Amino acid sequence: MSGKVILVIMDGVGYDTAVSQCGYLQSAVSLGIARRWKMVTATPSISGPMYETIHTGLWPYEHGITCNHAMRSSEKDNVFSVARAAGRITAAVAHSYFHKLYAGEAWDPLRSIEHCNENGDLQYGRFYSMEGYGRANAVAPAEIDLCAQTIRLIEDHQPDYLLLHTCAADTLGHTFGGDSAEYRAQAMMIDGALARVLPVWRAAGYEVMITADHGMSAEGAHGGTSSVETEVPFYYFGDGDVSTEDGRLNQLQLAASLLARLGVDPARGMRPAFLTKAAGK
Repeated sequence: MSGKVILVIMDGVGYDTAVSQCGYLQSAVSLGIARRWKMVTATPSISGPMYETIHTGLWPYEHGITCNHAMRSSEKDNVFSVARAAGRITAAVAHSYFHKLYAGEAWDPLRSIEHCNENGDLQYGRFYSMEGYGRANAVAPAEIDLCAQTIRLIEDHQPDYLLLHTCAADTLGHTFGGDSAEYRAQAMMIDGALARVLPVWRAAGYEVMITADHGMSAEGAHGGTSSVETEVPFYYFGDGDVSTEDGRLNQLQLAASLLARLGVDPARGMRPAFLTKAAGK
């Protein structure tokens, strides 16, 4: 095993939307190249809290990021900090919320777009703000441009853990609703970009996990406990063994699973992994 992992977070893309719109990912499942499960999120099903839950394995009331207005530097052991303590290289292409959580320095909209701190938990990053998004302007980077940034990070720094976070589907879901043509079309755009970059990632030796932080209601909202808000996809391109009792995965177990595939022991308090540890690690 390479012990190298890419996690893709398709912000706001619920399970049913992924299954119906992401034809490339679904074809990989049909051919046995990837596997897919339904994953159940923590609550409240809001972006900032779920980013921290995905990376700490803790409920929002445990890690303290309980809403988007409470964003701050993570105070808990997380995938970035645990991986770095084990000598792994970390990187991200993501929304500025991830910079606020894991970069270890204040967000500066004029200087933080490109991030390099070789001594930090999140060493290398390419960030975007989407400042001022709304119906008139989604302010969203093109999906393929985000994917291109991952290739540069791989070629320049060879990260062991690489996060790709795309937020455009969430933006269009809020603007037009989770049943809208605009929202579904953006899910297809993500799928189309992944169709071009995922073979490159795999050829570079990465396992790939693709999921979402939460879903999206027809009214263009999330944060509650309904299935449309809390059921998200989990696609896995790798050969680790997945353990599940009822055919569904728990989002709180993702942090330990990411570390397991990196060959790193989880932090105390993280929920047990649903993926086995990489061989030879």
